[in-house]
Amino acid sequence: MKKLLFILLIVSSLHLFSQEDGRRKMVEVYMNGQDTSYFMMLSEVEIFGKVKLTLEEQRQYNKLVRHVLKVYPYAKLAGIKFREYQPILDAQKSNSARKKYMKKIEDELWKSYGNEIKNLTYTQGQILLKLIDRETEKSGYVVLKELRGGVRAFFYQGFAKLWGYNLKTEYDPAGEDWMIEYIVQRIERGEL
Repeated sequence: MKKLLFILLIVSSLHLFSQEDGRRKMVEVYMNGQDTSYFMMLSEVEIFGKVKLTLEEQRQYNKLVRHVLKVYPYAKLAGIKFREYQPILDAQKSNSARKKYMKKIEDELWKSYGNEIKNLTYTQGQILLKLIDRETEKSGYVVLKELRGGVRAFFYQGFAKLWGYNLKTEYDPAGEDWMIEYIVQRIERGEL
């Protein structure tokens, strides 16, 4: 009888639970003789080496952090709104209904965020364009083309070029935009 209870105890304990924020999580258990091993997948962690910066480089980095902190919420919002409005716009039956709905969306967004966006610096505007590409996985030009049409996107691109911007700028997290990506990851981890 004791052997049967011991076997039932072992079989029933093959899947143990651990607590994590009040939720139950399955943990695998491996038994090898007297040894018990627990197996659990942990979330991915990125480790960055410590970089020595000169005083000037540290000032530039701090300035970039301030710029990214200011525009990142707008880029996040742009990604959310783009995903929210895209199916609604695709469902519009006629081109005129789509344009009418898009004009309504544009007016709402301009009323809510227009003054704040107008007050961004040149550098903040460039960073915002790159972060919008990061969030939507499409350049500002492609987003405009999909939402407002090719003619309007062409017009905005020409106007942006006059002011030194390029709406076709793509985000390159492994290349020239690695520092912006590093800052964004720190923001998402709650370090900034």
